[in-house]
Amino acid sequence: MYEPNVVGDWHEYDEHAGLRVRVHRLEAAEPPRGRDDAAVGLTYFSVRVTIENRGERHYGIHLEDGQLDVRVGPDGEGAFIDWRSSQFIEGFDVYPLRRATAVLYAAAPEAALSHVDVQVQLRVDEEWTDRRLWAGGIGVVEAATAPAPAGCGQAGLAHQVSAFLRDQAEPGTA
Repeated sequence: MYEPNVVGDWHEYDEHAGLRVRVHRLEAAEPPRGRDDAAVGLTYFSVRVTIENRGERHYGIHLEDGQLDVRVGPDGEGAFIDWRSSQFIEGFDVYPLRRATAVLYAAAPEAALSHVDVQVQLRVDEEWTDRRLWAGGIGVVEAATAPAPAGCGQAGLAHQVSAFLRDQAEPGTA
C-alpha cells in the first residue's frame, strides 16, 4: 500500500540511487513580492521542497509549476499558489553531497490550514518520477522533532495520520 510521507520525512527514489526529496518547513509566511490580489481574505503560507543527492553521480533536476499540487482542509480543496513569489528548480544539476531547495508560496482559508497535503512529481534527467504525497498542517510539528509519547493526550495531526495509515495497512485488526 502506498503511504504518504509526513511533512519533514525524506523519500528516497529507488530508480535514482542516492537521490531523495522532502517537503518541510510548512509555516505561515507572507510572500516576498507582496500579496496577490486573487488571495484576498486568504492566509499565506510557505513550504520548502529540498532535493538531496547522496549518490555518486550528478542528476539534472526540474521542479517547476505543474509539478507541485497543494490541497488543504479535510475535503482537499486546492490552495491558491502564488507562482510569482515562488522559487522553483529549473534545470539544476545536483552534484553528490549537494542540495537544491524550492520555496512555494500558497494561500488558503485559515481554518483549512490544519490539513495540508503537498504532492510532488520530480523530473530527473528528463524522466518523470512517481508522484509522492506529504501530509501535515500549519502548527503541526515536523517528523524531524521527537515524536509525542504514545500516552500523550494531544497528538499532532502528523501522528494521527501515521496511526491511521498503520491501522489501514494491518488487515484483520480493528
